[in-house]
Amino acid sequence: QVQLVESGGGLVQAGDSLRLSCVVSGDTWTILTMNWLRQAPGKEREFVAAIDWSRGSTAYADSVKGRFTISRDNTKSTVYLQMNSLKSEDTANYYCASRRGPGAYASWGQGTQVTVSS
Repeated sequence: QVQLVESGGGLVQAGDSLRLSCVVSGDTWTILTMNWLRQAPGKEREFVAAIDWSRGSTAYADSVKGRFTISRDNTKSTVYLQMNSLKSEDTANYYCASRRGPGAYASWGQGTQVTVSS
């Protein structure tokens, strides 16, 4: 089993930057990809970014492409989400989640709140 703990959320102004961290522990050998998702009040959870755990290739939602960067430090078992040029529509609870392969996410963190004031 994989355990995930997010941190780094907070209240910022539009245009500011923020970096989220997700510490990964447990059966990390089972991880294929690490992902960031977010859920705003009254909306469904949506995909934000993903990174291949071993190869480092990345993918992004169109809404964050060019502004957000996902990265990982395998020596620290940590995944990061660098968020630049934040907008009010980026306000959400951000979750990291692991995947073993195609299909459902295997493990979830508890989430970290990001609030962007305009």
